[in-house]
Amino acid sequence: MTSSEIAVPDSSPDEECYHCGLPVPPQTRHFVAIDGVERRMCCVGCEAVARSIVDNGLSDYYRHRDAMPEPQKEALPAELQELGLFDHPDFQKSFVEPVGEHEREASLILEGITCAACVWLNEQHVSRQPGVSLVDINYATRRARVRWDERRTRLSDILAAIQAIGYRAYPYDAERSEQIAQRERRSMLWRVFVAGFGMMQVMMYAFPAYLAGDGDLTPDIELLMRWASLVLTLPVVLYSAAPFFRRALRDVRLRRLGMDVPVALGVGSAFVASVWATLTARGEVYFDSVTMFVFFLLCGRYLEMVARQKAVRGVEELGKVLPAFAERLSRWPSLTGERVPVSQLVVGDILRVRPGEVVPADGVVIDGLSDANEALLTGESLPVPKSVGSEVTGGSINISSPLAIRVEQTGDSTRLAAIRRLMERAASEKPEIARQSDKVAVVFIIALLVLASITGVVWYFVDPSRALWVFVSVLVVACPCALSLATPVALTVATDTLARMGVLVTRGHAIETLANANHFVFDKTGTLTLGRLTLEETLPLADLDVRQLGAIAGALEQSSEHPVARALRRSSDDAELPVARNLESETGQGVTGTVNGESYWLGRPDFVAGNLGCDLPSKFEDLSGRGGTIVALGGRGRWLGLFRLADVPRPEAGQLAAKLAAEGIRTSVLSGDAPSVASSIAARLGLNDAHGGMTPQGKRDFIAALQRDPSAVVAMVGDGVNDAPVLAQAHVSVAMGGGTELARNQGDIVLLSENLAGLGRGVDLARRTLKVIRQNLWWSFAYNFTSVPLAMAGLVTPWMAGIGMAGSSLLVVLNALRLQGYRRVS
Repeated sequence: MTSSEIAVPDSSPDEECYHCGLPVPPQTRHFVAIDGVERRMCCVGCEAVARSIVDNGLSDYYRHRDAMPEPQKEALPAELQELGLFDHPDFQKSFVEPVGEHEREASLILEGITCAACVWLNEQHVSRQPGVSLVDINYATRRARVRWDERRTRLSDILAAIQAIGYRAYPYDAERSEQIAQRERRSMLWRVFVAGFGMMQVMMYAFPAYLAGDGDLTPDIELLMRWASLVLTLPVVLYSAAPFFRRALRDVRLRRLGMDVPVALGVGSAFVASVWATLTARGEVYFDSVTMFVFFLLCGRYLEMVARQKAVRGVEELGKVLPAFAERLSRWPSLTGERVPVSQLVVGDILRVRPGEVVPADGVVIDGLSDANEALLTGESLPVPKSVGSEVTGGSINISSPLAIRVEQTGDSTRLAAIRRLMERAASEKPEIARQSDKVAVVFIIALLVLASITGVVWYFVDPSRALWVFVSVLVVACPCALSLATPVALTVATDTLARMGVLVTRGHAIETLANANHFVFDKTGTLTLGRLTLEETLPLADLDVRQLGAIAGALEQSSEHPVARALRRSSDDAELPVARNLESETGQGVTGTVNGESYWLGRPDFVAGNLGCDLPSKFEDLSGRGGTIVALGGRGRWLGLFRLADVPRPEAGQLAAKLAAEGIRTSVLSGDAPSVASSIAARLGLNDAHGGMTPQGKRDFIAALQRDPSAVVAMVGDGVNDAPVLAQAHVSVAMGGGTELARNQGDIVLLSENLAGLGRGVDLARRTLKVIRQNLWWSFAYNFTSVPLAMAGLVTPWMAGIGMAGSSLLVVLNALRLQGYRRVS
């Protein structure tokens, strides 16, 4: 028998829709069987949505939810009625990314999410659709990642499935995400306003009772004031405090204890007792305490929400930074352009970026000379010079002169998109220290409920008139809100601050582990060094001076793109190079040529020695002992000179090494180069030890050997490209965030600016974050262990307890927000 065939009475005027909570219109007959009970619906839309939820085996949603969904009349805006538009390839360019031959991944934003149960419902429902392999929804940002096999389903089918259970999905838009956050703030502000207004009015009626002596107030006047206070307290309890009761009921149904349980129990018991005292005209009323407590608690929660949204906004700012339109040049070098949506850009397009405009996509400068502000992406405030051949990143700002750029990456392939994905990954993970805090809070709540109950019973026998408000005071004053906030708020603020410094945290545990790291291991090439050879030393062996040797070497290498050739050419930029003829190169060995009628050989020392027919020069061993790559030059039947080339250390590498050494942190270098090269760079920078000739597996084994010491916390710093095994092995890994490789980075932390000084600042901020967390935890425990005995002794009234609890939570949030000022003073 279907629900429509079941005989049921007409709805009462006060009956609410079981799905959306709106009043059920008279004479409407829409029912859905949920958990064996016929539930009434207000309209066909709610009936269809509820039936879809039940038919898909997702009835648990109704037991888990702590807020009603939005009305179905807003189910889908008119502009999105044609879901087939989402399947158009051009429309998908801005928010769909290929992740395999047939797999696609979309970045969406969900509307209608009101509680954690909504997230659960959507994840469960969408994951059951054919072809869907991944559904990941972030409750804080309402962002969703959906991955599907395009051979088995279409994006429009997935969006229709989401619509079928009463929610709305759009291509991710940072502006829409901000609108949702604004609605949350507006809703909370209204609750705060109602609670504050009610508190002020109730205090007006309570104040005379506090001042009046015995017999000053007649019974009828006192009863009138009680009834007026009850009327004014009702909207505070039923509207402002409603979220506390909903979440507490959800926790009870799920057989778990959250921090809203003692809050709801305290508010509810005080309010019920006050209502009973008003109805019977006997006993004390606590309407003033109830309204004050709700007001102060909501103020603390509002400030907490603002701080959370402010910290999360770092991800949203990255989503807003790209412009909506770009100026595309019809052909180059013609300067005739057209305004086109950024979503229509393709690789190879030529764009003109005027001064003050935001670069719309990753590309290469093909004309112009200017500077770019990349502060939002790398944390570096100084402008970066840009000239022909320079790479530019989408989201940076062109400062001084027009640039023509050729698009190299668009959409989700850009560096900006990769940064945003890594930030979202970090936000979705809960670190161990936060999980431990949650466990402690649960134990604390259980102890609190037991302690408050015992206290209430004892006071009932000591002084029954004070038993209730002492019970409420103990519940309220010791509610572990500050304890629950101590860790997550600090970590969230620190993650945002680090990102603005160019240190991108991509894993939840990274901050805690980085702060405790006591052994830093560095890759050499591309990490401690720039990955670019330069000429360090020239040793003449005949009658030619350094300048002449450089000119001959530069002439022989002027047509080669080998790193050694480029280094030798750079060293002779100021000299007028002679013409080299009859050039012949031997791969991996060297080059032969004629300069001014003389034959010369340039390359590996054994290659030159073989052509000269003589042994290596006596000074070769001494020069090679200083590290680097040795290049020899011979001609006229003799040795002419030796060149020592070395990779250039990063200017800030020595500063970081000195900082770590001063703090007693051990440092090591791992390199695939010769041991002498690795030892040379370690000695130059002041690192503890060096290990050369190592394979990726050898590096991993080295880290594993260090980790056999239980006290060791190893941080590995590498380039993130060929160091994946060793980065994964370390307790915490730091990757240089260069170029397009960022999307494949294995690092728990990414240095966006590739500046090692940022790592030093990151270590300092990570330690400061743990210090703030410890301060918050100590304050939370000290507050509770001080206030609870006072409340048990009857020295704290409920309104005082409300101020104390809200104040302790606010203090924890404000202390965490101090981390935002670290970048300004560092």
